[in-house]
Amino acid sequence: MSLKEIQNKLLLWEAADNPLAPLTPNQREAILDLESIILGVSTDLDHEKSQTEDEEIESSEIPKVDSTYDFLNWYETLSDTNLKADDNLYETYYKQLEERRNECVALNDQIGATMSDLEKLSEQYNFVSNKTNALHTMSEHLLADQNKLSSIGDNIKQKLHYFTQVEHLSQRLNSPTMSVNSETFFNVLAKIDECLDYMRTNNTFKESHTYLVKYRHLQNRAIGLIRSYVTYVLNHATEQVLAPNDEAPNDQETIDTAYAVYFGKFQACAPKLRMVISEIEKRAETNSDYSRLLGDLQREYASARSRVAGAATGGALRGADGERARDHCSQARAACSLLAHAARDECALYSHFFSSPSPALDEYLQSLCNGLYETLRPHIIHINHLETLAELCVILRVEVIEEQVNNDPVRLAALGAAAGALLQDAQERLVFRAHVHLRADVLLYRPAHGDLAYPDKLLMMEQIAMEQSLKRSDSRNSMISDISATSQEVANINVETHRRPQASPADLHGMWYPAVRRTLAALSRLYRCLEKKVFQGLAQEAISLCIQSVDNAAKQITANTTNIDGELFQIKHLLILREQIAPFQVDFIVKETTLDFSNVKNAAYGLLQKPRQIFSLNSSNAILEFLLDGTPMVREHLLDSRKEVDRQLKSCCESFIKNATEILTGPMIAFIEKAQAFTPIEQLKSQPWASPEEIAVVVKEAQRRIRSSLAPLQRSMQLYLANKETEFILFRPIRNYVVGYFVQIEQLLSNAGYSYEDMLIVACPTPEQVSVFISSASLISHSEPVLPYGSKAKPGVIRKPSVTSVKEKNEEKTSPDAPITV
Repeated sequence: MSLKEIQNKLLLWEAADNPLAPLTPNQREAILDLESIILGVSTDLDHEKSQTEDEEIESSEIPKVDSTYDFLNWYETLSDTNLKADDNLYETYYKQLEERRNECVALNDQIGATMSDLEKLSEQYNFVSNKTNALHTMSEHLLADQNKLSSIGDNIKQKLHYFTQVEHLSQRLNSPTMSVNSETFFNVLAKIDECLDYMRTNNTFKESHTYLVKYRHLQNRAIGLIRSYVTYVLNHATEQVLAPNDEAPNDQETIDTAYAVYFGKFQACAPKLRMVISEIEKRAETNSDYSRLLGDLQREYASARSRVAGAATGGALRGADGERARDHCSQARAACSLLAHAARDECALYSHFFSSPSPALDEYLQSLCNGLYETLRPHIIHINHLETLAELCVILRVEVIEEQVNNDPVRLAALGAAAGALLQDAQERLVFRAHVHLRADVLLYRPAHGDLAYPDKLLMMEQIAMEQSLKRSDSRNSMISDISATSQEVANINVETHRRPQASPADLHGMWYPAVRRTLAALSRLYRCLEKKVFQGLAQEAISLCIQSVDNAAKQITANTTNIDGELFQIKHLLILREQIAPFQVDFIVKETTLDFSNVKNAAYGLLQKPRQIFSLNSSNAILEFLLDGTPMVREHLLDSRKEVDRQLKSCCESFIKNATEILTGPMIAFIEKAQAFTPIEQLKSQPWASPEEIAVVVKEAQRRIRSSLAPLQRSMQLYLANKETEFILFRPIRNYVVGYFVQIEQLLSNAGYSYEDMLIVACPTPEQVSVFISSASLISHSEPVLPYGSKAKPGVIRKPSVTSVKEKNEEKTSPDAPITV
């Protein structure tokens, strides 16, 4: 691009039309200001330059030039002048620099001289300093050696101190003024322990073993002094207590006084031994020798206390045994209370001497409580009465272990162990006597005549209750002076109502069969006395024996009266048994393990069938197969008493329903069974016993039986069961069976081809008619006084059955906590 083109493009920057780089007014003013400043500076510089040149020209004088040499010399001078004119500033600066250099050289020379002087001073200082440091070093070495020698001397002195204390400590121990119960003695003892520890730690020192033996001898002597002192104090207190009391006291007042003396004497001597024993206890935590000493002192204390309180406790127990020889429960309470107080007092007295319990104290308290076991166990193992054994178990478990021992387990641990052993013996005796009682008085019980006088005894009790209600009604009526007609009618209604009591005499606790009553009474006594597993096994056996006893009694009642009485008797007592065992919060389930030898039998048959393979050498050896296949199998059976009661109850109810149905429709049942067995059914009409007339007789006989036997049957159910719901449950299947037999008669006649006239002759009622007939018979039974089924007593004349003896009644009383509802 040419210069002109460039200039043209530069002009386009400030073109009037469409400038490429337009400047603002401020920018233009700034450019103009710069231009004026530049022009002004250059003008001043030119002016100054011209003035300088004029001055030089004026100042310079043109010399006379005569020759070429002069010209050249002038020219050279002028040239040098011109050259020097430009170097004036530099020469001036150069001169200044030379002056400064000269000053620096002079200063440097002065510094050099000073440095040389300083070097001389430094050499002299170093010389002196080295001499001084050497002196200080030598002094420090001397001081260090002195300190080292001093520490070695102190160390030797300190080590020799433990070797030189033997004689001093021995003299102090042998001093007649030295008292064991003093702080000085224990300072000496602490010093001995310190020396012993030092000798054990530094066993490599020369003669350390010899001095260890000497210090051990001193320690044993000190321990012997402590043991002698404590033994003397304890023996002195023991002699003070036993001196006026050579014989063990027997009466309670003397025993209380003696106990106060026994504890007071020992408590008085406790301050003399407390500091000694406390020091021994502190050292026993880290030293086995003092630990053995502490154990010996504790055993000595326990021995002294055993001499003092052992005879007194034994005498007190024998006194309680003599006073309450026949009242075993009071005897156990008194003995346990006595030992509880004694154990607490012994622990309190022990705390005055020692700060922590010990095996010696436990053995001593156990020896005291062994007297309880030895005193009560001979009585417990000879008690035969279940109530006494049960009460003893409750006393030992609840009153002693739970209420006393568990609330103070530390101090009464020995009493708890003795009571636990007695409780186990009492429970074992109770279980044994319960087994004997259940076998003798339940399973093998021989009922008296009055026990099996059913339903006469129930009628008698019902009549007695009705007479009592009539007497109460008469007494209430006699208190009313003015009796209106309405009140008289109400009184008559009440009398009629009380003639049919709602509650059965069989519900009375005294009317239960003795075997049932004894079983439930025994279970109620055992429930709170035995462990759950033991009670479950015993309860299962008791209920099984009771079921057998009730079944035997029902069979005897059946033989004496009717099947209905025996079955209702059994149903009622099984219901009572099931109801009374419900409150027991246990499972009446027992697991029995038996061996099943059926495999042995089969394997023996297989062995006999393979005589040739008995001595075979291959895998089919008969003896080997017998040993492998003939192993007895272990089988487990669960026996549930509740289910057994339910099964027996169900079987008895089914038998009762069957017998009741036979009573009401016996001829019909016989005819139906005979007709169903006859074939072909179409020829049944030709048989003489199946004629319409004979069948009509059978139907009428059934109706007569329903009319005559239904009311006594329901009366028996009401007398025995006295529960509308139970009566309805039992009567409903009887009603259904009766209606069903009438329906079978009608269906049998229809299937055998009897004509309409024959059906009219038979006159078999329809199911609706039979239901109405049964309902009418039931209503008649409720409107008229009816004797129960099978009763031979005349109205108003009831035989009084015999009752059990007064002794049996007293034995059969139940405890107030028994879960039996009457």
